[in-house]
Amino acid sequence: MFDRFFASLSHRVANWAGQPIAFVLALAIVLTWLVTGPVFHYSDTWQLVINTGTTIVTFLMVFLIQNAQNRDGSAIQAKLDELIRAVDAARNDFIGIEHLTEAELERIKSVLERECGDDESHRLAIERLIQRR
Repeated sequence: MFDRFFASLSHRVANWAGQPIAFVLALAIVLTWLVTGPVFHYSDTWQLVINTGTTIVTFLMVFLIQNAQNRDGSAIQAKLDELIRAVDAARNDFIGIEHLTEAELERIKSVLERECGDDESHRLAIERLIQRR
């Protein structure tokens, strides 16, 4: 129950935070804070208001955005795993490799790059792809 609520909340907040209106609102808050500086004689309390507000918002947004990114990453991995499973010529060994260590992934990447051919043929293939654009 809580997981679904948190996922829904983090998804909505992450989507909203990425909209131009969120930036405009944040900018308006900062400009309002700046304009009120002379009224409050640039006091410590005046500075503390923006520091506290930005710290709280940043702290909460980190968790919400990380949750949304984790969920998106998991969905992409599931889709890729399904594509690998569905293609007859694909190697099913690649399903779930996102759980390997960085060193293990680098070894796999090196082997795949060697299987693709030498550097010159790889470079030429990339040049042909670029020329198509």
